[in-house]
Amino acid sequence: MNAAAREIMDERFGRDQEIALATLDGDRPSARIVDAFYRDGSFYTITHAKSGKMKQIAANPVVAVCGEWFTGHGIAQSMGWLGEEENREILTVLKSAFSAWYNGGHVNEKDPNTIILRIRMTDGVLMSHGTTYELEF
Repeated sequence: MNAAAREIMDERFGRDQEIALATLDGDRPSARIVDAFYRDGSFYTITHAKSGKMKQIAANPVVAVCGEWFTGHGIAQSMGWLGEEENREILTVLKSAFSAWYNGGHVNEKDPNTIILRIRMTDGVLMSHGTTYELEF
């Protein structure tokens, strides 16, 4: 990805940003809005391990996302319980990015089913001020 596209992605999505996340439920598409944070080619969100989206991701981890003049594909994976030691660094970043709602009763840090979902982007299309960027991550 070129420097201009990287800068635009960081500016648009390097904070709490709503994006659409699409999965497959069998052969039927399923989409929902999630709060996400972008860093280094991946989107991160906090969710519940037993949610419908996680069941769909377990069956097929290939997903699509879109928001703010960006659309792309990625591979979704659970990073496990947000309280795990290996999640400490990204959780600190997410708590800051999601500070407007994180401590408002939406996140139960003691529940081992409260997880971090990482979407490693593979490709996408980004548009900005008349320029279209074809992205490979």
